Amino acid sequence: CASGCASGCASGCASGCASGCAALDARGRTMFGGAAWARLASRRGVATAAATAAAASSASLALNRRRSPLSAEGKAPQPPGCLMVGTGEYVTGFVDGKGSDSDKSTGVLALVCLDLKSRGKIGRLGMVGTNGQKLPALRQHMQRVLGDVYEGVDPSVIETWPADGVVARSAYKDAAAAFQPGDLAIIFTPDDTHYEIAMACIERGMHVMITKPPVKTLQQHLKLVEAAKKHNVLCVAELHKRFDPIYLDARDRIRNLGPFSYYWSYMSQPKHQLETFKAWAGKSSDISYYLNSHHIDYHEWCLHGKARPVRVTAHCSTGVAKKMLDGVETEDTITIVVDWQNFEDGSVGHGVYTSSWVAPKADVHSQQRWFYMGQKGEVTVDQAHRGYTIAQDGAPFASVNPLFWKPTPSNGKFAGQRTYGYISFEAFCDAVLEVNSGRKKVADLDGVLPTIGTIVGTTAILEAGRRSLDEGGKPYELLYKGDDPFEVPVGMRPATM
Repeated sequence: CASGCASGCASGCASGCASGCAALDARGRTMFGGAAWARLASRRGVATAAATAAAASSASLALNRRRSPLSAEGKAPQPPGCLMVGTGEYVTGFVDGKGSDSDKSTGVLALVCLDLKSRGKIGRLGMVGTNGQKLPALRQHMQRVLGDVYEGVDPSVIETWPADGVVARSAYKDAAAAFQPGDLAIIFTPDDTHYEIAMACIERGMHVMITKPPVKTLQQHLKLVEAAKKHNVLCVAELHKRFDPIYLDARDRIRNLGPFSYYWSYMSQPKHQLETFKAWAGKSSDISYYLNSHHIDYHEWCLHGKARPVRVTAHCSTGVAKKMLDGVETEDTITIVVDWQNFEDGSVGHGVYTSSWVAPKADVHSQQRWFYMGQKGEVTVDQAHRGYTIAQDGAPFASVNPLFWKPTPSNGKFAGQRTYGYISFEAFCDAVLEVNSGRKKVADLDGVLPTIGTIVGTTAILEAGRRSLDEGGKPYELLYKGDDPFEVPVGMRPATM
């Protein structure tokens, strides 16, 4: 049927059977299990044939009115469906056939989406990867770390693509086609795949969130900006540091410290993470795209409308990653240096952004700290150390940060709703609900969320840094159409010496 069968059929259907069918549906999608769906249907109540017909009518209306899918009664917009694109560490905590040994062993995105679904902020929930051979083990992992741990969390409600046992690099196309315009897609895949996946979802009429960096080149970024405008959908990057209360307060103070003078940031991952990243590390992306993107975006956000980046140079260190990655040519540590021009007085400041993935194991998974100097004051932040440490038998000493993520249950229930790792996703879902209902326009979210059109400078800096490295440290100039403080880069060229 077109809208989902409430009483069940023996062979499955194009959008999923609530009472459960163990077979594949017509789109090659695998349900988490017929028995689980039967339990879900029992909890929610089995609809009558009349209700099924009404739902089909509603589905037809949703196709015609993509922005506001209505309920059968036509009174309130239904929560959008959510497609998670990617099945790796940040989504599920599942890496190389087992749970990650990082601070994200439960994953983040899948647990957040399951909780948002229980709160009525999203509806149908799907997940797509490329390797159906690992999906049975992935389901077992999610049941073990989520379903068996948190009361009321049932990962069996998640639909998956591709079919079990099937390897399909383009499975995201089938998955996106199974969702409706006005639904949302959240993309957590290797950096070099973001563009084609995001474009397919945008062209489907879906609202899109992309993990940082959204893309690797300025040209691709500008194309996504235009596509999002054309299809009138919200497209944002997942940049959760903007929701850290300390970062947010610091940003508000920085805005009052006069013209920018100097900034430095450092962010690292322990070298054993190279095992987690070995499928793409040094092949399709580097540590600067992966980690420098955080603080370059944060700094750009702090200076939005006050200063703009004009010149980029990059430097690197090598030696460790190449050995650990069996000869793959990649940097251990990358530093990007950026000259910024202040609009207020024409003065120049500079920022130094360093990231590394060859750090030793320490009391935190990721070292993260920065310093800002304006002409009227300075700010220092150690994001990794919040004055909260844990020492226990059988585990290493740790500095923990439950402000970012709180996987530890409270009285058997998930209680991470107020962490900024959660709020970043919730804010996107809330914005989609506002847009779908007609209460807000997509353009209203500029300046509220890291929308694709307002974060162009970060991609330009990262690409210019990569070009500089590839050309022996040659500096690059960023190009603008005019002198408006809110202009974004439109190109780059080697700087004249």
